[in-house]
Amino acid sequence: MPVTKFTTPEKYKYQNGFHSYHESEAIEGALPIGANSPQKPPYGLYAEKLSGTAFTAPRSENLQTWLYRILPAAAHGPFEPRESITYSTNPGNSSQKIHHIPNQLRWDPFDLDETVDWVHSLRLVAGAGDPAMKSGIGIFIFAAGKDMDPREAFYSADGDFLIVPQHGTLDIQTELGHLLVRPNEIAVIPRGIRYRVALPTGPVRGYILELYQGHFQLPELGPIGSNCLANARDFQAPVAAFNEDTDSTWHLLSKFNGQLFAAKQTHTPFDVVAWHGLYYPFKYDLGRFSTIGSISFDHPDPSIFTVLSAPSDHTGTAIADFVIFPPRWLVAEDTFRPPWYHRNTMSEFMGLIVGDYDAKTGGGFRPAGASLHNVMSAHGPDASTHEKASNTALKPAKVGEGSMAFMFESCLMVGVTEWGLKTCKKAQEDYNSESWEPLKPRFKMPGGIKKDVETGR
Repeated sequence: MPVTKFTTPEKYKYQNGFHSYHESEAIEGALPIGANSPQKPPYGLYAEKLSGTAFTAPRSENLQTWLYRILPAAAHGPFEPRESITYSTNPGNSSQKIHHIPNQLRWDPFDLDETVDWVHSLRLVAGAGDPAMKSGIGIFIFAAGKDMDPREAFYSADGDFLIVPQHGTLDIQTELGHLLVRPNEIAVIPRGIRYRVALPTGPVRGYILELYQGHFQLPELGPIGSNCLANARDFQAPVAAFNEDTDSTWHLLSKFNGQLFAAKQTHTPFDVVAWHGLYYPFKYDLGRFSTIGSISFDHPDPSIFTVLSAPSDHTGTAIADFVIFPPRWLVAEDTFRPPWYHRNTMSEFMGLIVGDYDAKTGGGFRPAGASLHNVMSAHGPDASTHEKASNTALKPAKVGEGSMAFMFESCLMVGVTEWGLKTCKKAQEDYNSESWEPLKPRFKMPGGIKKDVETGR
């Protein structure tokens, strides 16, 4: 059955569908009928609009949601800068150096940190662009061991968070309802939505792709047809759930242009009794991905494994793609079955949730680790994988059992932060020497041919 068997049982209910117009009410009758902003909303609630796109964005792209809440989100004190935490890859807005280098990079598993909560666990590894210009991406590692404070909420004004847990469970309370997110699931928290993260099973670790421009979409299927890859019905959005608290002091944390700010308010931000619209958080079980591949020879480009895509203004080119490499059957005849050697105009950041990645069997790419092959940085199977794949008997074989690797792919040249390159002390110094330097020449000149080495004749 195409679902993941989770060790942590589900505890919430959801609405199903990607880019579906959802509506939900925690109290029957809280949603107004036939109007969005009546003079007096039901039960004395306030009507508030949450805009994820411009008002006049094309209908197919327009993302707006109406909230019906106990107090408006604007009811808070002034924001003040908090402790110096830099979440930016813009050199003009960063306290750490950004390195743009062509070297292939790989990291050992990132450490768990049981001393920090969600907000303070975010470590920017790499990225490109500028959130102030709504352009580019940021790539983060998170590793936390503490719940956020019971009266604290966080949001990013910089972009949408695509969250990929690798270890532990995230219990995310958002303004629109709850999400339980476990390894082999992903969650997307859109720009501006306020939330709090608790850790019901203990420490957590994983990866985040923050999208500074646009929003994630399902990839076009073209001649594949109307189904397969990530099917729209398998995405899950929360149902309305609220707290009533208008007496306590809450702290609202904001990631704004790569810096952390905080404001106080005397009510919970989780007071949305009902909502309807297209702009909401959601999650997806990667075990439901319907994989396709070649049933004759060769294999298609890895774009066939795209779960979500954030297109640029150039058709077919993504600011960011989220791609997975799930368990799958390989049946191609007379074919080198692992990914081929490659130089790409796109940047490829890979992570491993669990198991072994079939293109890197040497042991250096491990769960909770990562690799980065930047624009035109050559990469491909390591020497041992190439040797094995070149000589194995070809028969139908299932690869990736018990494994899930993924890739954040971007058309942008990605810079690596000082933390990612040096401070974290996880970057491997022997990546090239271990992976590709052991490759041996295999070329054999056909008999009877004399070649002028100087001219190539």
